[in-house]
Amino acid sequence: MHTKVLAIIAFFGVLLLSSIPGAADMTKDCHVGSYRLDDGRTVDIAPSDGDTLRWRMFTGETGQLHPQKDGSWGSTYGWTDRPDGKVVLFSSCSEGGITFEKEPGRHIEFDLHNATFDSGGVKLVGRLIMPKSGEKVPVVVLVHGSEQDSALDTYALQRIFPAQGIGAFVYDKRGTGVSGGTYTQNFEVLAADAIAAMKEAKRLAGARLGRIGYQGGSEAGWVIPLAVNRAPVDFAIVSYGLAVTVMQEDQESVALDMYFHHHSAAATAKALELARAGEHVIETGGKEGYEAFDGLREKYKREPWYKDVHGDFVFFVMPLNKEQIIDVITKEFSFIQDAPFHYEPMPALRASTTPQLWVLGSDDLEAPSVETAQRIESLIAQGKDYTLAVYPGGEHGMTEYELNANGERVSTRFAAGYFQMMADFARDGRVGGHYGKAQITRSVPPAQASPKLAEPRGYAH
Repeated sequence: MHTKVLAIIAFFGVLLLSSIPGAADMTKDCHVGSYRLDDGRTVDIAPSDGDTLRWRMFTGETGQLHPQKDGSWGSTYGWTDRPDGKVVLFSSCSEGGITFEKEPGRHIEFDLHNATFDSGGVKLVGRLIMPKSGEKVPVVVLVHGSEQDSALDTYALQRIFPAQGIGAFVYDKRGTGVSGGTYTQNFEVLAADAIAAMKEAKRLAGARLGRIGYQGGSEAGWVIPLAVNRAPVDFAIVSYGLAVTVMQEDQESVALDMYFHHHSAAATAKALELARAGEHVIETGGKEGYEAFDGLREKYKREPWYKDVHGDFVFFVMPLNKEQIIDVITKEFSFIQDAPFHYEPMPALRASTTPQLWVLGSDDLEAPSVETAQRIESLIAQGKDYTLAVYPGGEHGMTEYELNANGERVSTRFAAGYFQMMADFARDGRVGGHYGKAQITRSVPPAQASPKLAEPRGYAH
């Protein structure tokens, strides 16, 4: 197969090795968990690529741990390959101890309840993780983005929330991990699955259930509002999600490509024209519009901006001929044909009576935030019980980044205050006054001016 096709397949999410049962090293797995350090901080240790682990502090700092010959683990800064000087030691698996930057700590024990539940005839597998306090606590149901790896294996929030006294219910999306069914991007189906997960979480929590709601990122921004309108919950948290259509998402992403590469308004217009043609090819599974798209590629391929056209998904077809596009979509990505490219999320958002927190990053290339932020602000102005937080410099995943020697983004940490903001909203539906650099627009009072967004409108120079 063409090497560029193989690269695309890898990007779109062939199941990661870490999601295959038995594939991970068992010695490494026993260290996965959240730890309370003696100084009161909490650190989460999660699986990562190959033989590495990833640590996350509740305050947002993170790094990758690499095993050393002396039995210790050396850390690199964020997602860079630059050593940060941090050394981590683990005790034996049975002892559950950690030493993080010379600060000792202990593994935090949770109450775990495994579950298999039904959604539309499909068996889904999940897990409720509760603090050991025995008291009533809020529970957050973690809703997937568009990834195909196992949430049960990879979602760190399933431990980060319980370490802060908040329950979490995590489940493998249909067609992923150990759940049944076929992978889909049908928002209606995924909303029904989220509701089934919420009901199972309520059942398992029983008398310990306080408030219950959803948290999810990216694609979950389309799914969660559908779910909350069909079955009542107490709150919803959408991280780096979208209040525009899938097609608008890709167009905004291409516009950002042009903006961050300092191309002109005229170049941006050409790039968007090219992207619209490629989007139509993807939407029709390669059956329509290829000739028009290929003609624009030929017309523009020598222009300096051409190489910078990526978008959220139009990059998929940029290097491929018609036969390759049809072949890859038919054999590897048939779910694309079920994707609701023109689903308009605003009716569901207008109809919602559920308090919602939207957390966006100003520099998000995958889910551009400017139009979404404007739409959420307009709903707040109309009296909806929504809260908007925009992090200047934040990107997809709510991380901050630096540029490497090639001018490429490399994530360095999670935005300061991001985890705390979500925990506060899950507890009582409100946020405080300060969460790092977040610019917050609240639903009170109408006369209060909204903060300016970090990105200029239009992305054009």
